[in-house]
Amino acid sequence: MIGYLIRRILAAVPVMGVVALFVFLLLRLTPGDPAAILAGDNATPEQLDRIRTSLGLNEPIYIQFYTWVAKLLHGDLGVSLISNKPILEMIGPRLEPSISVALATIILSILVAVPLGVIAAWKHGTWIDRCVMGLSVLGFSVPVFVIGYVLIQVFAIDLRWVPVQGFKSISAGFGPFFERIILPTCTLSFIYVALIARMTRASMLDVLGEDYVRTARAKGIGETGVLLRHALRNAAVPVITVIGSGFALLISGVVVTESVFNLPGIGRLTVDAVLARDYPVIQAMILLTSGIYVAVNLLIDVAYTLLDPRIRY
Repeated sequence: MIGYLIRRILAAVPVMGVVALFVFLLLRLTPGDPAAILAGDNATPEQLDRIRTSLGLNEPIYIQFYTWVAKLLHGDLGVSLISNKPILEMIGPRLEPSISVALATIILSILVAVPLGVIAAWKHGTWIDRCVMGLSVLGFSVPVFVIGYVLIQVFAIDLRWVPVQGFKSISAGFGPFFERIILPTCTLSFIYVALIARMTRASMLDVLGEDYVRTARAKGIGETGVLLRHALRNAAVPVITVIGSGFALLISGVVVTESVFNLPGIGRLTVDAVLARDYPVIQAMILLTSGIYVAVNLLIDVAYTLLDPRIRY
């Protein structure tokens, strides 16, 4: 297992290198002058030149890239052009809202969607199966912001059970923390329950017709044991892929949901940086998102090896 992990980590290094090069060149070659953004519309050419010199923008592009990578290797993501703050200090407070909602969404989605998918496959062709698939279609069809506004209207405005918007750190108490993540969690779970349930159902249908499932039933193993110990274990590989990809997407920021519920997550930070042409922040956020996807894919590969003994380390 350790050797497999080392090989996977080493394979991720050139991937991150290519991502870093692509991000650097993409942002450097796009229209727009960071010096002009900082100096304003009334800046003189001399002021613009001084700003470009201080930022290193007058250097050859390969020297800029070398300097940027050297800082990255020392844990320096740079300084925001707009707020003049270190980017790490800007990202730090934004991680808790995004990670909290992502974890809660994935946990709730798994607890609801996997049993629904298993039951739908077990009762294939019945009214139960049709109801689960109908809910899945509904989950894919309704826009996220519509679900969010409906939940706000019902539970925050009409019933007044929870606050409308905002975020409270868990350090302020679990109650205020839970009250502010429950609605965005339910909003996002509506979609991910539909996705995971459909994938679970499709995977279960593939394995329920296999010979080893019929053999298990012929040996007198109960239906629950057949579904959970034999069928679900072998059907879990594509489901884990969907769960892992969804978790990475949630952490990297679901901008619409963060905007509806006024969550100060990293998704909104990325959008604000793009609108302001804050190049260092954009680069840092893309690298962070890429790193999250690489880490999640590594965890998915590890899960594959644990679920399927035919995969060699």
